[in-house]
Amino acid sequence: MADSTELRARDTIHAGGAWRAAVSGATREILDPADALPFAVVAEGDEKDVDLAVAAARQAFDEGPWPRTSAAERAALLRRVAELLVRDREELGLLESRDAGKTLEEGRVDIDCVADAFRYFADLVAAEAPGRVVDAGSPDVHSVVVHEPVGVCAMITPWNYPLLQASWKIAPALAAGNTFVVKPSEITPMTTVALIELLVEAGLPTGVANVVTGPGHTVGARLAEHPDVDLVSFTGGLASGTKVAQAAAPGVKKVALELGGKNPNVVFADACATAEGFDTAVDQALNAAFIHSGQVCSAGARLIVEESVRDRFVAELARRAERIRLGRGTEEGVECGPLVSEQQRAKVEAYVESALAEGAVLRCGGKRPEPSAERPEAGYFYEPTVLDRCHREMRVVREEVFGPVLTVETFRTEDEAVALANDTEYGLAGAVWTADAGRARRVAGRLRHGTVWINDFHPYLPQAEWGGFGKSGVGRELGPAGLAEYRETKHVYQNLAPKPVRWFAG
Repeated sequence: MADSTELRARDTIHAGGAWRAAVSGATREILDPADALPFAVVAEGDEKDVDLAVAAARQAFDEGPWPRTSAAERAALLRRVAELLVRDREELGLLESRDAGKTLEEGRVDIDCVADAFRYFADLVAAEAPGRVVDAGSPDVHSVVVHEPVGVCAMITPWNYPLLQASWKIAPALAAGNTFVVKPSEITPMTTVALIELLVEAGLPTGVANVVTGPGHTVGARLAEHPDVDLVSFTGGLASGTKVAQAAAPGVKKVALELGGKNPNVVFADACATAEGFDTAVDQALNAAFIHSGQVCSAGARLIVEESVRDRFVAELARRAERIRLGRGTEEGVECGPLVSEQQRAKVEAYVESALAEGAVLRCGGKRPEPSAERPEAGYFYEPTVLDRCHREMRVVREEVFGPVLTVETFRTEDEAVALANDTEYGLAGAVWTADAGRARRVAGRLRHGTVWINDFHPYLPQAEWGGFGKSGVGRELGPAGLAEYRETKHVYQNLAPKPVRWFAG
């Protein structure tokens, strides 16, 4: 690994068709969370860089060809981007792994999902009718409802799924005919920069796609408040999302917020009645909680298991969790990578300490692993952790930890299970495990969460909306509603036989 003195800063700000350094000349080192060593240096933008990028996006929207390009042509470009993503899958997957710390296989899957998102929105916009004809009750009136792009979109994306979350915003925004400025997380910006390069290669007109790398308190804040921005789409934490909404409010901008969750995974005893059912439920509980070291907005961090099977279930869960292979994501056979930063690991440690102080029972994990060849001592590793005997009053149960920590609660009745699952200020996702089809439908219908899985956890479809209830945010990504977020709706009423109304005598 190169020493930081051997690294050269890249021009990672793209505005008006040109790559350049920050106006201030400031830079930031990007660290590999597996060993805390820098592997890239990027431009550290600020408000001045945002102003330049927004000006480019504004001009491209007001004067450029993209908003007036046909749906078929926009769809064709999105499909070209998908082809380029497939071409560069290995390179981008590796970059995502080094940037965010996830395993290389997770990085590859992310690239596949990004390509799927571009294809989906290409197909969606290409197949649409040009407008919805409205029956005005007269043959002398032609009335139609049409959709137009919002304008200049500001996109602020998180560090856990840098490229995937960017694509969920960029693909529908471009499909609808918008221009945009994207701000990736300052600690994981590399694949978003690479995506902008692919958009340029695919032939996107100058000024449509712009990126400013830099911190939230300068770049993100300016984007949210900027008077020439028409829409702000933010994915991240609740506190930051609240600030974004407040900054956008004076301009009465459209705002879309995806703010995470505290997601229940409800397991009924009948799901564990057979050896196969038990094995599957335990396996999926591990996947729900520990994929990407738990740094997933929809992670099943709250296991809510029927009391009669709790002891057996938790014992097996802890046994398997202890065997999860931690290490550098690029190493063969590694199942779980490091946390994204030292700050994030310290946050996770504080939550575990508070849970133990409040009476939780540690079944496994709860500490940093011993260093090894594939786990450098300087890396931000933390063992998968299972906390038993938890209850709703604990901070670790109420608040989003965003780390490899699974809490265990129990229930005796269906009503109690639903009450526990809904007892959260969030409402992003949840799951129910049962062999009873009627119960599955009843519980799924009662859960106040934007996505509910039955006998599964984590899959999503680009054609199905994603978003949450309560403090998980407002608006939806993916699906037809994800495209609608980036559009304004206009009613065009044409009188084909105008004549005087004679309302006023004159």
